[in-house]
Amino acid sequence: MTDFGTYGVWRGAAALDARFATTVERLGYGALWIGGSPSGDLRIAEELLDATERIVVATGIVNIWKDDAAEVARSVRRIEERHPGRFVVGIGSGHREATADRVRPLASLAAYLDVFDAEGIGRDQRLLAALGDRTLALAAERSLGAHPYLTVPAHTARARRILDENRPGALLAPEQKVVIHPDQEEARAIARRYLKRYFGLENYVGALIRHGVAESAFADGGSDELIDLVASNPTVAAAVAGLRAHLDAGADHVSIQALGDDPLASLEQLAEGLGLSA
Repeated sequence: MTDFGTYGVWRGAAALDARFATTVERLGYGALWIGGSPSGDLRIAEELLDATERIVVATGIVNIWKDDAAEVARSVRRIEERHPGRFVVGIGSGHREATADRVRPLASLAAYLDVFDAEGIGRDQRLLAALGDRTLALAAERSLGAHPYLTVPAHTARARRILDENRPGALLAPEQKVVIHPDQEEARAIARRYLKRYFGLENYVGALIRHGVAESAFADGGSDELIDLVASNPTVAAAVAGLRAHLDAGADHVSIQALGDDPLASLEQLAEGLGLSA
């Protein structure tokens, strides 16, 4: 199985380049997650792998409604030939609000995996974005595991149980946002600006509510308590505590999304706080 390490970094594809990747690798993180629905040709993944030596690269995620499964599979095979064991393709079904064609997402994910099977993309080369119970079960049964985005430790605990019920040892790799800033109110403001669009998406809001967040917490851009929970801030110590809460709940790996003007500076401080730096 691909070794993601305990901590990785999540960053949108448009904000990724070789310098970012090599810095993340130097800081000691085990994986680099490509967010923002990267193209199915996966050229960005190949470029990041070419620039680095050991770090695992994964997509978080390729949107199944945007790219043909056979094309993505060909891209995965190309990358595996160049960088064996260092790439995992994460796929997901996106959001109803953003994709008019999004129907029967669970069945569509399964059909996409059927194509991967036919194209020789093995279970350990792929994983699923998963929030709901049935998608988590599918992730355990037919992929390396699950990569939940914008969740809380209570969700991680439930996800761990569901994965283990379907295939013990399946990878659980949630994403966690952090904001390192000298002023907590500004840290919260940075998080609220970023989270605004996500708080308008039913699947994320519904998952948070099912796992203990009150509906009223989403008013006015999110309560302080909600913001602090999903975007740990403003100190390194607070961020480390937020990350470790997912590990304590059963995560194998946590992908860190550092928000703010200088994410690499935040990631460097976090690497030291987590004991990653050499």
